[in-house]
Amino acid sequence: MKNLVTGATGHIGNVLVKELLKRGESVRAFVLPGEDLSPLAGLEIEIVEGNILDPLSIRPALEGIDCVFHLAGIISIMPGQDPIVHDVNVNGTKNIVKEAHAAGIKRFVYTSSIHAFKRMPFGVTIDESVPIDPESTIAAYDRSKAEATLAVQAETKLGFPAVIVCPTGVIGPYDYKNSELGILIHGWMEHRVDFLIEGNYDFVDVRDVVQGIIAARDRGTAGQIYILSGELVRVIDIWRMVKELVNVKSLLIQIPTKLAYFSANFVQFYYKLAKSKPRLTSYSIETLHTNAVINNQKARKSLGYSPRSLKQTLEDTVNWWIAEKKLQRVRTKH
Repeated sequence: MKNLVTGATGHIGNVLVKELLKRGESVRAFVLPGEDLSPLAGLEIEIVEGNILDPLSIRPALEGIDCVFHLAGIISIMPGQDPIVHDVNVNGTKNIVKEAHAAGIKRFVYTSSIHAFKRMPFGVTIDESVPIDPESTIAAYDRSKAEATLAVQAETKLGFPAVIVCPTGVIGPYDYKNSELGILIHGWMEHRVDFLIEGNYDFVDVRDVVQGIIAARDRGTAGQIYILSGELVRVIDIWRMVKELVNVKSLLIQIPTKLAYFSANFVQFYYKLAKSKPRLTSYSIETLHTNAVINNQKARKSLGYSPRSLKQTLEDTVNWWIAEKKLQRVRTKH
């Protein structure tokens, strides 16, 4: 089978490409012009440049393709409106869906997010019966993933063979572009003083998400959504596991939630002025204090989905960061 992967250099994307190659499948990566391709270095794949905001550039990438895995998008933990997030995540998805349908693609898998669902009060288990919420007031990212999800579902009613998966908080090795939690884990491996915010969330191994994505292609029903969740865990417990794995003792300072919210208001302003990647926002704090009791039984039963333990994920992640740091030192010397 010949596959097109958008967002191929991202965390999920590069792991997906590697898994497809491991299975003996052909991969074409759809990347932005001039994009850093180091996460795909050494892989026998075809590279096609283009932009999901430009339908004309999508068409050549679809030639001869059997399945499209659409992962390209912008992840943002900033609250409020963001036209760029909406444009890429919603309009970009609509563009590639329209072009893929016109090209007669046999299968389309859209990687949405658990944040596309309406946030539910404590005491309610979140599963696929919870409504998608395009009117969310939480953040532009949540609204964009919800709108894009509904757009994909609408196209399936016209005969488009698309399946949707919704991962929770993705962590794991091969995090070349430094996700928010990846940066934290890397820092915890070395820091002697750590600042933590109280809270918990559901985190899932990137490799298990990839297995779920491929299973959705092979076994999923068109128009259906499958939640790919992992394990509900407190942030402090992740911190403790990382410290045990690297055998580093650190001073832990836990920031009270009210103080964290207060600080976030100023920090967010700084991020916008500096145009830097945010680490702490009111959105990220709220996410750690929202209901994250999530059910993945539909994916287990329909797709054979079976996520590994968080402990194994963290062990592999720490080992990957150690190996990657050694490689970076070697590259620097040469």
